[in-house]
Amino acid sequence: MTAHPIAAVVLAAGKGTRMKSSLPKVVHPLAGRPMILHLLQTLDDAAISPVIVVVGPEMAHLEAILDGRKVVVQKERKGTGHAVDQTRDELCNYKGDILVCYGDTPLISSKTLSRMREVMSESSETKLVVLGFEPDDPGEYGRLILGERGLERIVEFKDASQTQLAQRYCNAGVLLADVSVLFAALKEIEPINSASEYYLTDVVEHARRQGYFCEVVRADENEVIGVNSRHELARAETVLQNTYRARAMANGATLLDPSTVYFSFDTVLRSDVEVGPFTVFGPGVTVGRNVNIKGFCHIERTNISDNATVGPFARLRAGTDIGYQARVGNFVEIKNSALAEGSKANHLSYIGDAKVGKRANIGAGTITANYDGFSKSHTDIGDDVSIGSNSVLVAPVSLGDGAITGAGAVVRKDVPADALALSRAPQKTIKGRAVTYRKARGAGAKKS
Repeated sequence: MTAHPIAAVVLAAGKGTRMKSSLPKVVHPLAGRPMILHLLQTLDDAAISPVIVVVGPEMAHLEAILDGRKVVVQKERKGTGHAVDQTRDELCNYKGDILVCYGDTPLISSKTLSRMREVMSESSETKLVVLGFEPDDPGEYGRLILGERGLERIVEFKDASQTQLAQRYCNAGVLLADVSVLFAALKEIEPINSASEYYLTDVVEHARRQGYFCEVVRADENEVIGVNSRHELARAETVLQNTYRARAMANGATLLDPSTVYFSFDTVLRSDVEVGPFTVFGPGVTVGRNVNIKGFCHIERTNISDNATVGPFARLRAGTDIGYQARVGNFVEIKNSALAEGSKANHLSYIGDAKVGKRANIGAGTITANYDGFSKSHTDIGDDVSIGSNSVLVAPVSLGDGAITGAGAVVRKDVPADALALSRAPQKTIKGRAVTYRKARGAGAKKS
């Protein structure tokens, strides 16, 4: 049969009390972005539209990250059924199916949503599909009670008998329902339970009383992790990172110690990239082919071109562009700067708000002094420039192609092409003074 159109209602009104945070729980990040945005991206990938997000009162921070999506406020938190019912006016003219999911269950896949949709389409008598799973420890999950005609009811843990709790098939919370059946059921349910709330799960019994089938689709436990605490947030992060690591290696990257490499949601690694241990990718990183990233690096909002080498112990901050065959070595920090093809900054340097030309060499200990306490200024380093060790380039300043600075130079004025810039006092050597110094120091030490 032809699949019906699907709209989505995302429940995100929970305070997240167990998170012990001033932020709504669905705003807490997974792999560099708020967890609810992972779910919303999945809904977009599955071409589910429209999407309505149900939030609680005084959740401006959450609404701000939703980027103009339709939001409905659940002014009183009376349960999941009550939350879905707040969208009735928005969906009163909608014809199709409604997917109800949760902003704190961010790892569900578009493949699983497609399976739910397929099951819904198999029979005109099926008006509701529930997502279920079998955890190692059923704990306090609601139980799915199955019968000869599919799902009979969902029993919340607090209201379940010992016989029902013996069932291992649990409710993942995600539900797909015919719009008319869903809102008819929401009119009928009552808060007759231990929490005195309107349970969304009660719509199953209503649908069964109307003679409709209710089916179950099985999901992997890791896919339906609900995040209600910091511990569960860490567990979801681990699952997501393992997914990203496996994907990176499947796409041709070598991770020398996969469990110590951390990706962001949008990290891009091309083929034949090698990543050393304890490397962290923040948001906005793209890495070209044949790049070697050695261990203990932190990289964010950076583009690294083919055949470059980075690290170990390098920090690449926002706005960094590393060119073809460029090299960034140990304890080098780069921010909002571009290193062109073949350039090198191998040791103990800071490059900020700068442009470094082709084949330039940045000596050990070099600093671009880009901030004067009031504003940031730019440093322009030309092609084939050699910066002597321990130089300070005081921005704004420009060094022409082929220029050289002597070791320890403090460069405050522009340096023309092919010029040598020096700014240190002449060395003075006093013969024998070292011996006199040691004797004086030794005599002083004995007296003390």
